[in-house]
Amino acid sequence: MSDRSLSSLAGMSIVVRREFASYFATPIAYVFILIFLILAGVFTFYIGNFYERGQADLAPFFSFHPWLYLFLVPAVSMRLWSEERKSGSIELLMTLPLTRLDVVVGKFLAAWLFTGLALSLTFPMWITVNYLGDPDNGIILASYVGSWMMAGGFLAIGSATSALSKSQVIAFILCGLLCLMFILAGFPMVVGVFKDWLPAVMVDTLASLSFLTHFSSISKGVLSMRDVIYFLAMIIAWLMATMIIVDLKQGE
Repeated sequence: MSDRSLSSLAGMSIVVRREFASYFATPIAYVFILIFLILAGVFTFYIGNFYERGQADLAPFFSFHPWLYLFLVPAVSMRLWSEERKSGSIELLMTLPLTRLDVVVGKFLAAWLFTGLALSLTFPMWITVNYLGDPDNGIILASYVGSWMMAGGFLAIGSATSALSKSQVIAFILCGLLCLMFILAGFPMVVGVFKDWLPAVMVDTLASLSFLTHFSSISKGVLSMRDVIYFLAMIIAWLMATMIIVDLKQGE
């Protein structure tokens, strides 16, 4: 590995540590994790009718993840750039010997790791279903991986929207709306509307952009490269958009 690559990795790791620690410098991290765990439990055991179904699996738990992330992930991502721009600390950040790529990816990875931490704290549910029955743990593991990758896609969108405005509220709303569009793109009702006046190829393309379509496939235990590549492509595309927006907004 070249000296330049090592320097970039070192710079990126500094940003990751700084950003990850900042979540726990305020009560935000603890409030987010607490709300996430409470809502996950409510959706799984009550709204998802866990006991009434008579099946020891986590299908109800994962089926609500897109909707949980729709509200909770924008709350994490809205501060990535908006807070830096509002406080003026972004100017100091950009004077450090770091590339735009180091900063953008570092901030994103910190948020992604934080979300992964919140997700991993739901492991008692996994233990519970194994105590109550004999679930397919391969499907559960694939679902966890798919959920984390979907959260990464949401966060990448949130990174770009956070860079657009100094207002965290505006960043939250924009991220929520964009993520909702990417969820609904695969809904039969939405596909049915466009099917009447768009070619079949375009309708299929629209449906393939849905987070829900790809996550549903993974949550059934099919961890295909197509779905993995989709989420990685979404993350890369929106992080590139973030870099462009940060450059355009510099100095404002």
